[in-house]
Amino acid sequence: MRILPPDLLLWLWAGALAVGHAASNGREPDDEACAVERERMVTDQIEARGVRDPAVLAAMREVPRHLFVPAALRSHAYEDHPLEIGYGQTISQPFIVALMTALAKPTPSTRVLEIGTGCGYQAAVLSRLVEHVFSVDVNDDLAQQASARLERLGYANVTVRRGDGHAGWEREAPFEIILVTAAPERVPQALIDQLAPGGRLVIPVGPRHAQELQLIEKAAGGPPGARTVAPVVFVPMVRDPDRR
Repeated sequence: MRILPPDLLLWLWAGALAVGHAASNGREPDDEACAVERERMVTDQIEARGVRDPAVLAAMREVPRHLFVPAALRSHAYEDHPLEIGYGQTISQPFIVALMTALAKPTPSTRVLEIGTGCGYQAAVLSRLVEHVFSVDVNDDLAQQASARLERLGYANVTVRRGDGHAGWEREAPFEIILVTAAPERVPQALIDQLAPGGRLVIPVGPRHAQELQLIEKAAGGPPGARTVAPVVFVPMVRDPDRR
């Protein structure tokens, strides 16, 4: 019988405890290979393209993107492109998630409205940086799945509901940040109205093949100012057919 050295026994015990703790909380352990891929994603796809906010990079390194995509696509989770998540929707390219998060300039005291919950990945990234994320998706199945996933993975400061993104979330307004992950042809007025003075709205706008990512800042006491950041391609923002 081989006697293991105390430091190795301690290391094995700690690893088993971590896996057991994750299982007891309904969480899937984040294996070492995924952590390596995530680091490569941040270094090569995000930081190399100019997103340098340390807090945003840390959040992108932390959130396990592979747990937000369908199981059949997990081997592609850290690649440099969007992925289908069902219902005609996608999880955005990692660089776009990081870019939009950095443009929003989140702080620990910020309340955020996200339009287009999808699989919940963008909300999870934001949740590491802000006080609370309120997220709306027009698809009830996606909203329920994302809410359950976020709860299972421990993102307690995210609230998800089904709703029409064009209408925002008036009951919880105003918001210091509104971040939109589907493209309307025009900026919904409700989102401008629900943006707090000094707040920032990050939104793709335009028809499918002529969209641009805009940053709209609502100056205190003045009209909102907008600037175009980059050409993008997002799924269209659709209206809730049940909303009157």
